[in-house]
Amino acid sequence: MRIHKVYTRTGDQGLTGLLGGKRVPKESLRVEAYGTVDELQAQLGMLRVALNGSQERRSDLVGLVHTVQNDLFDLGSALATPPEHLDRVRHPITEDRIRFLEEHMDRWSADLTPLRSFVLSGGGTFSTLAQVARAVCRRAERVAWHLSREEEVPPEILKYLNRLSDFLFVMGRYLAQVFDEEEPLWETPLEGR
Repeated sequence: MRIHKVYTRTGDQGLTGLLGGKRVPKESLRVEAYGTVDELQAQLGMLRVALNGSQERRSDLVGLVHTVQNDLFDLGSALATPPEHLDRVRHPITEDRIRFLEEHMDRWSADLTPLRSFVLSGGGTFSTLAQVARAVCRRAERVAWHLSREEEVPPEILKYLNRLSDFLFVMGRYLAQVFDEEEPLWETPLEGR
C-alpha cells in the first residue's frame, strides 16, 4: 500500500469510499463502526507511549499493545469492506487472534487478587489508560453489533471486540499491579461512603 496524498477532496460532499469502491455517507453505521475501532487503536497508542516512556520499560507490554493495534487495523479494514468484497480483506481476524487475547488474560488473572467490587478508573496512569481503552472498545462493540443487525459482519470481529474489552479490563488490573498503582473500587452506599 502506498499513500501519496492524504487529502483527496472526494469527501467534501459528505461521502466516503469503502474498500471495493462503494461510496457511503460519512455518518453511516459502517463508517461509525470502523471509525470507533480507529479511535480505540489511537487510544491504545497513548497507552503504548506511556509504557515506552516509563522507568520500568516493559518491552513485552509495549509489544503486546502494538500487536493489538495491528489487529485493530485488520479488523477496521474488514469493517470498511462491504459484505460482497470481504474476500479481499488481506488479514482477517481469526479465532487464533481471539485465543491470543484469552491466553494473556488467563496468565495475568492467575496472579491477580479476586475482585469484591467493580474497579473505578483513576488509580494510576497505566491502568487508567487501559480502562479508557476498554470503554472505547465496548462502544466499538456496540456499534459493530448494531451494524451486524443490518449488514453482514464476520462473527470473529464481534467476538474479538468482546474479548478485547475483557482483555483491556484485565490488562488494566495487571498494569496496576506491575506499576504499583492503586485499584480503587466502587463502594455501595451501604459500605459507608
